[in-house]
Amino acid sequence: MEKYIPVLKRTQLFAGVGNDEISSMLACLNARSCKCQKGEFVLREGEHLRDIIILVEGALHIQKDDYWGNRSILGRISVGEIFGEAYVAPESGAVLNDVVAVADSVVIFFDVKRIITTCSFACRFHTTVMQNMFFTISEKNRKLVQKLAHISKRSTRAKLISYLSEEAKRQNSASFVIPFNRQQLADFLSVDRSAMSNELCKMRDEGLLSFEKNQFVLH
Repeated sequence: MEKYIPVLKRTQLFAGVGNDEISSMLACLNARSCKCQKGEFVLREGEHLRDIIILVEGALHIQKDDYWGNRSILGRISVGEIFGEAYVAPESGAVLNDVVAVADSVVIFFDVKRIITTCSFACRFHTTVMQNMFFTISEKNRKLVQKLAHISKRSTRAKLISYLSEEAKRQNSASFVIPFNRQQLADFLSVDRSAMSNELCKMRDEGLLSFEKNQFVLH
């Protein structure tokens, strides 16, 4: 896990904590790594979780399939992001969604009880990590509100405009790359893929945007 310390240092959870301190805290927080090949499940619906998890390599999707196999992508997890925190409280219950690797990935599990309880070794930066976890959860809630704003729009076009506008602002450019292919974008926005593709073509013909695969330019 030592080779992932530079990645952990760039995460919000370990903001303000030095490389040496992170190295010493790995044992304190009972950290353990897990490799997942593309297509493998990191978490499955129905599992019980007592750890928070950080992705240090690859990419993951949070997704849910209904009884008939229809899939919704609830979110994408990029390197450095934390997940699983919604299920670590004693009464949180089982995991409600699947987390699947969409590329060969590596995750690190951290015992949440070790994070929220100051250890007997009195780690110098333990309090900082506890504060950072609160700020990280707050940021994730903000992103959830953003997604709700997208999918609450009434039409496919309105959902596309909401999402693409937000990506342009987030990346500070009218030209940007999104992290989804067409099917994944349709699943993320909870729309039919064919209807979405047709709407994108109409928007292109009207001069609102241009695109090539997952590269978009807003006009």
